[in-house]
Amino acid sequence: MAVNWAQVLFNSSVTGSIYLLGAVGLSITYGLSGFPNFAHAEFITLGAFIGYAVADQLGLGLPVALVVAFLVTAVVGFLCYRGIFQPLAKRGATIIHLMVASIALGFILRHTIGAIWTGCPYYFTASWHSYHIGPLVVTGLELWFVFAAVTLAFVMHLILTRTKIGKAIRATSSNPELALASGINIDRVIWLTWFIGAGLAAVAGVFRAADTVVLTTTGWAIILPIFAVAILGGIGNFYGAIAAAFIVGLAENIGVAILIGLEFPSEYRMAIAFLILIITLIVKPQGLAMLFRRA
Repeated sequence: MAVNWAQVLFNSSVTGSIYLLGAVGLSITYGLSGFPNFAHAEFITLGAFIGYAVADQLGLGLPVALVVAFLVTAVVGFLCYRGIFQPLAKRGATIIHLMVASIALGFILRHTIGAIWTGCPYYFTASWHSYHIGPLVVTGLELWFVFAAVTLAFVMHLILTRTKIGKAIRATSSNPELALASGINIDRVIWLTWFIGAGLAAVAGVFRAADTVVLTTTGWAIILPIFAVAILGGIGNFYGAIAAAFIVGLAENIGVAILIGLEFPSEYRMAIAFLILIITLIVKPQGLAMLFRRA
């Protein structure tokens, strides 16, 4: 069977865009807070449901849905850290305690979301025009994916390199003790990263749901590749996360093409994220962080 490699490469950029939106917040909050937040999956799910409610149930369209989903989920993320994880950390909770607390929080959020929206599958009703560009078939929604990821990368680069808060984030990520001694309010820096990280997860959730279906497991369906991106890119490293997102996206889509050629179910694509995660942890636990300045 002939493989349309141009389509595979474009699909890889689309997949990488979703993973980038979901992984940036997870990577930065992990780097600053010191534990993996498994409730990040539910931030993605919450964003998906809020986006659906705004875009379809209220009929306000995708752009408004993205803004509302970002803001609401960002506030939820901030409150979760401020009300749960920060008090636990100040009382001497270990990484295991915080990780288990994030899993518990995830269950609470997931079932709360299911209770509010009845847990039924929902579908975005908006239709997207398809464009035929040579061997490529591109939809308007996919162009939104790529545009959002490129915009995120550019804006975050400007924030991290040109603003005081960006420099504070980088300093806190690199050396918290030195940052504190320099007069940086570490707590406020972490609050802001949780706010932004949860909001970006919501944007990833809206796009993922608009492309597939809105479910209470929407976040869990992609949390493994997102963790693979965060670890491959180097925990807390923004530039590494950009490279890792598109590496994982490329590996996944090439893997799907190979699976289809071998007549295996494409659902096995999740094993690719597992392999990348395991190989990275064994061979190069620091990921791509050595190739990029820490950010």
